[in-house]
Amino acid sequence: MSEPTSLTIDGVELFLGSPVEQVPLWIGQREVLMQLLASWARVEAEDLPLNPRLLGKPGVGKTTLACAAARELGLDIYIAQATMDTRPEDLIVSPVLAPGGGVRYMASPLVSAMLRGGALILDEGNRMSEKSWASLAPLLDHRRYVESLVAGIRIPAHDDFRFVTTMNEDASTYELPEYIHSRLMPQIYIDFPEEDEEREILLAQVPFADAEVVEYVLSFLRAAHDRDLRYTVRDGINLVRYAMKVLKRGEADSAPDAVDAALRLSVGENEMEEFETS
Repeated sequence: MSEPTSLTIDGVELFLGSPVEQVPLWIGQREVLMQLLASWARVEAEDLPLNPRLLGKPGVGKTTLACAAARELGLDIYIAQATMDTRPEDLIVSPVLAPGGGVRYMASPLVSAMLRGGALILDEGNRMSEKSWASLAPLLDHRRYVESLVAGIRIPAHDDFRFVTTMNEDASTYELPEYIHSRLMPQIYIDFPEEDEEREILLAQVPFADAEVVEYVLSFLRAAHDRDLRYTVRDGINLVRYAMKVLKRGEADSAPDAVDAALRLSVGENEMEEFETS
C-alpha cells in the first residue's frame, strides 16, 4: 500500500514529504550501531525511545550510521539539515501558495517522519539556535508532539517515530541549553574506522578503483589519523575518485602520481608540504 501524500489533523491538511531512498552502506563499527539501536528500543509498553546525539569529526559517518540503524528497523529515513538560520517553522510546517490559489501547508521532513512513523536525522544539530530547539522540546520528552503556530495545530508522533541528531564536535555554532541537552541522550561517539574497515569503505564506495590507488590513499588517511588531522574516510573517498579520474584520463603515469595529484589539489600545496615534513 502506498504512503498517503497528505493527512488531515484538526481540519488542516498537511502535505507530506518523501523519504530518502539512496543511502550509503554502513561498514564496520558494529558497536556504535548497537548503541544507537539500543537507544531507540522500547523494552516495555510504557517505555519510550530515547533521542540520542551522534558526535564525531565531519566525515566519520554519523549520518550513515543513523541511516543504517533506521534500515535495520525497517523505518523510512528523513533527513533535515540544521543551520544557524533554521527557524522553528522550517522544522515543522511551512505555508506555500497552492496551485489553484490559497495556502497549502507543507510538512517538514521531521513532521513527515512523525506522521508516517519514520526516522528523522537532524544533521549538524549544534548549528541550530535555542529558539529552534525549543520548538522541539515537547517532541523530545514524554509528550512526543510538536505544535505549528502557522497551521494552528498540534501534531503527535507515531509510535514508530525515531529521532537522532548528529553533531560535529569541532563545529558548534551554539551551545545547547541544558533542558535540550538532557533530552538528547545518550551521547554516542563515532571515531575513525579501523584500517581494514576504512579499506572496505573505500572499495565499496568506489568499486572501480585501482587497488594501488586505494592503498596509497589509505596510507595517507592512516597517517592523518595518527597526527589527529581532520581528514576522514569521506575525504578518502573523494581522493580515490579524483585520482582514478586523473589515471583514467592519462594525466598521470602511475597510481602514486595520480594520488599525489589528487592530494595536492584537494589538500593544498602548503598543507601537503607541512604534512610531508611533520
